[in-house]
Amino acid sequence: MILFGHNVSEPAQVADLVAAFRDAVGYADAPVLIDQEGGRVQRLKPPHWSSYPPGRHYGQLFAVDAQAGKRAAWLGVRLIAHDLHALGITVDCLPVLDVPAKSGHDVIGDRAYGEDVETVVTLAGLWPKVWLWAAFCRSPSMCRGRGWAGADSYLELPRVDTPAVDLEAVDFEPFRRLSGLPLAMTAHVVYTAYDALNPATTSKRMIDDVIRGIIGFDGCLMSDDLSMQALAGALGDRAQVAFDAGCDLALHCNGDMAEMTEVAARSPELTGAPLRRAKAALDARSEPKPLDEQAAREELRALLARLADR
Repeated sequence: MILFGHNVSEPAQVADLVAAFRDAVGYADAPVLIDQEGGRVQRLKPPHWSSYPPGRHYGQLFAVDAQAGKRAAWLGVRLIAHDLHALGITVDCLPVLDVPAKSGHDVIGDRAYGEDVETVVTLAGLWPKVWLWAAFCRSPSMCRGRGWAGADSYLELPRVDTPAVDLEAVDFEPFRRLSGLPLAMTAHVVYTAYDALNPATTSKRMIDDVIRGIIGFDGCLMSDDLSMQALAGALGDRAQVAFDAGCDLALHCNGDMAEMTEVAARSPELTGAPLRRAKAALDARSEPKPLDEQAAREELRALLARLADR
């Protein structure tokens, strides 16, 4: 299950919804996902939950004081994990590994940690060291390499015409260096250097040659939301081509029951390599360590205040 803002009102309601979902599917460990990044992408908001900064703020602090930037990013991740664990939510769709281009669409913008590979890799790489808390897996769930995309895939199909040598040197490099993480998400983006017709989600060449090959990712691969306008055709057909291309899981987010039924009808049972990868992602879980929440929030505020003072 994946939660959005309209599914959320207050903590007891969210915890009850999560518990009801697991009871309905008869699986106590069923993964529950959410987008809780900070900045403009956070489903859990004040007054019941804290507001967190976008990833770029950590990158800006990192640029002037590397240790302070890393500490702030660690605290932000740890506190988000604390919030989610209390509700039973087990997967946050983070970290963002994109390296945005100045000509790209603002769909990424300040969600990215920085505009260079080293900043992105350093700060995003903290997730495997911290995300022991919401207890599912260390997940580069926004692994999309879409920094050059000139459109928002929620509304239309973006095309990236950047040469392969540039994509592999910059855009794909954070994904390659963090390829050991167990869960990732495809992009509804056409990379013409590899496949001029099909977005990564439905491109066997992109999944086999780039994601599994050049990037070296052997974890569980989930599609982005199949109901986005970047994709064409009936929802069942979208699911089928995503699985045929090599996705292990299909994500459908808009809650339309007819579409959900159509997607489910075309979704195969997990077997073979997809089942192995899904089990490995589940096995990456671990329970959260104790946290002095008040002290952690005060320290994070103090570190971010240093950035504001500049």
